[in-house]
Amino acid sequence: MSLEFLLFFADRIGVFVFAISGGVLAVRKQMDMFGVIVLAFLPAFGGGTLRDLLLDQPVFWLDDAPAILLAIAGGLTAFWFSRPLNEFKPLRWADAFGMSLFAVSGAAKAAALDYGVMVVVIMGVMTASAGGLMRDVVANEEPLVLKEGELYATAAFAGTLAYWGLSWLAAPEPVCFLAGLATAFILRGMAIIFGLKLPISKA
Repeated sequence: MSLEFLLFFADRIGVFVFAISGGVLAVRKQMDMFGVIVLAFLPAFGGGTLRDLLLDQPVFWLDDAPAILLAIAGGLTAFWFSRPLNEFKPLRWADAFGMSLFAVSGAAKAAALDYGVMVVVIMGVMTASAGGLMRDVVANEEPLVLKEGELYATAAFAGTLAYWGLSWLAAPEPVCFLAGLATAFILRGMAIIFGLKLPISKA
């Protein structure tokens, strides 16, 4: 089984899990089925859409019907099974994996277009977290990526930086990708297990 196939499969998992996260929040906010699906689309596609628009690239999901169907399926799953999903702890780990994957895939897309480290890192963090930010703003929630030092966007930042650093050292692309993915995932995992956070101002 090739790395490309595994990454393709993992990307679909990320879309589905991120869609569920939006759908669960929509149900909590007592939205109807249409509202649940709309909110499911934001974390699944929001960050990647913004990335593609800024990079002047075709928006990735416009010709990807399976990804659209997966996002809809994630929203409907949340609509019908929101209560058990709310208590399903592994969902946090799946979300952490989706974030890590989206961060490095966003960075890889910018790097493939020959952008420098700043743009590569920004695009990686944006792909991983902008959709969730949109979801929280639309649902009138405090954004997770800005919440009391939460290691979310920070983990994405570290992962994209690790990816770029190894690319700069001319490491093979699969090594760069997997190292960036692992860096982001481990940091997010430490935040989940140990409550690891960035310091906040005492002012």
